[in-house]
Amino acid sequence: MTEHTASPAPRPHDLPDVSDLVVGVLGGTGDQGRGLALRLAGVGQQVLIGSRSADRARTAAAEIGPGVTGADNAECARRADIVIVAVPWEGHRDLLTALREELAGKIVVDCVNPLGFDNKGAYALRPEEGSAAEQARDLLPDSRVTAAFHHLSAVLLQDLTIAEIDTDVLVLGDDREATDTVRALAARIPGMRGIYAGRLRNAHQVEALVANLISVNRRYKAHAGLRVTDV
Repeated sequence: MTEHTASPAPRPHDLPDVSDLVVGVLGGTGDQGRGLALRLAGVGQQVLIGSRSADRARTAAAEIGPGVTGADNAECARRADIVIVAVPWEGHRDLLTALREELAGKIVVDCVNPLGFDNKGAYALRPEEGSAAEQARDLLPDSRVTAAFHHLSAVLLQDLTIAEIDTDVLVLGDDREATDTVRALAARIPGMRGIYAGRLRNAHQVEALVANLISVNRRYKAHAGLRVTDV
């Protein structure tokens, strides 16, 4: 009988050093964006919050604290090395279309979940392009588009009494160097791992799974995340 040997877990030194990168968060005044900015700033990452209103972004940055500054979305996209897109699905296309030039050459991390809601709860939408991440790829041909950070609880991210966020971050993309960079960024947040989960063509089911997690959270009064076993 052949003995099964587990693959070694990803080790931090196998990933690039991203500590000097400036991370922009488009939609950084919303719950998820604000939570990510808070956690990344907490480990020393330089974070730039973007919003339609520069004043609103600067106010949010001041509330989060040291290491975070605010700007309008265009300036955020220009100044950041890596840009997280955390805006509502309804504004996704228009925002990325407007920022195509500013985002050229940047690693773009799309964490938008196309969802609908009715009296039965949340359900997944299917964008014409296949997923929000694939829409971003089509709208930003000169950017390095990845998908990640879909399944994080904004409540847990913003609760600093919780020292570690017990979850894995599924990272998708067609550029391996870019996905390794995003995995490394996720791994900076205590408790998280970044796990490569395939190419962008597989992003729809990752985005759609949020609808299931919403159902889990409602039933069990929880803030559920995901863990991938045996890696």
